[in-house]
Amino acid sequence: MLVIFHRARFTPEVQSVVPGQTVSIRCKASSSMGSYLHWYLQKPSEAPKLLVYYATNRHSGVSDHFSGSGSGTDFTLTISGVQAEDAGVYYCGQMFAWNNENCIK
Repeated sequence: MLVIFHRARFTPEVQSVVPGQTVSIRCKASSSMGSYLHWYLQKPSEAPKLLVYYATNRHSGVSDHFSGSGSGTDFTLTISGVQAEDAGVYYCGQMFAWNNENCIK
């Protein structure tokens, strides 16, 4: 799997929150990505974990308190009822995954 992280601006870059709050992280891409935007969470000493793909689709096994929205150049990841285990570094980007038959962008 190849993950391409486009040049993007996150708003805010760092957030300090208390458990139970709703948190929104905005990603503004430098050029239009349509809906080909995916959100990842990376925790210390771990590989990035896919949370949301194609802007709005929650990945299998990801808690329903994560949701994504947006298209074009403006995207938002919302975490409803944030929990301590949600702490980490969040990324937006494009994922290219190859198997025997398909390339998923």
